[in-house]
Amino acid sequence: MAGVDAAGEFETIRKLFAPLAHPDHAWGLRDDVAVMPTRPGYDLVLTKDAIVEGVHFLPDDPLNTVAQKLLRVNLSDLAAKGCEPFGYLLACHWSPRCGWPEREAFAAGLAADQKAFGIHLLGGDTVLTPGPASFSATMLGWAPKTGSVTRGGAKPGHGVYVTGTIGDGYLGLKAAQGHLKLEDERLDALAEHYHRPVPRLAFGQAVQGYASAIMDVSDGLIADLAHIADASGVAASVQLELTPKSAAAMAWFETRIDPEAALEQLATGGDDYELLFTAHPADEGALKREADRLLLRLTRVGTVEAGRGVSATYLGKPVEIRKPGWTHD
Repeated sequence: MAGVDAAGEFETIRKLFAPLAHPDHAWGLRDDVAVMPTRPGYDLVLTKDAIVEGVHFLPDDPLNTVAQKLLRVNLSDLAAKGCEPFGYLLACHWSPRCGWPEREAFAAGLAADQKAFGIHLLGGDTVLTPGPASFSATMLGWAPKTGSVTRGGAKPGHGVYVTGTIGDGYLGLKAAQGHLKLEDERLDALAEHYHRPVPRLAFGQAVQGYASAIMDVSDGLIADLAHIADASGVAASVQLELTPKSAAAMAWFETRIDPEAALEQLATGGDDYELLFTAHPADEGALKREADRLLLRLTRVGTVEAGRGVSATYLGKPVEIRKPGWTHD
């Protein structure tokens, strides 16, 4: 790992990051490269995401949760490809607020999730920036050479399914900002989802034999389904009333005057990191059994159709979606 943080870079690497390094392939982070092993019968899959202060996390968020969110949003991409995670490359752009205690907290968050998900640090870079802090990770994983399911296989007549619940990322940001009025335990649950989403790695591996198209929900249910529809050359429809909600989201929803508008907010807010996929209706029973085995909620929220684009209804009435989800402009 090399960079321009001359005063603290090597101490940061030696004390905080070297203990996180892969024991066999990263050489204690004493070199500028790592060496990847080969794995017969598997392909190496790579993904990269970055998070920026003030955009993807709040300026006062503890850096341990920032580190965990960074790893988890990348792991969620691997989950959609049915991968077994292996390790990651890390880039840290430390802002003036990132003193030694903050760096220690960041490394502690990495260590906790490395243990939780069985991964190691392989290398990267650390630098200083006068602007907001930002971090990026390149996550590596193994997928069987039989091939991962892409976004491009959805067919008319297939069902649209989503794991877990939708809208907790959107509401979690509001909870973390102090913009929601709910019981403390509800607010804590929503903020926890925003700070530390759960990548669906085990179900991602289980669903590969059934899904026709798949991705994770990062930009919003509607926006990400549009990505699948576009890649597959099909249309899709969503029944907003079927949107799966957590107990905390339900508590919020029950206070809304306009349920249709509230459901639209949940379905377009993003930051959920659940798996969104299509599958033949004949496989729904098997999919439900896999979800039950993993104690995971699974909901059919729509249908793939001939045509182009994504439409939504609420109780049978068409809904005009004004903004399908998060945009990266």
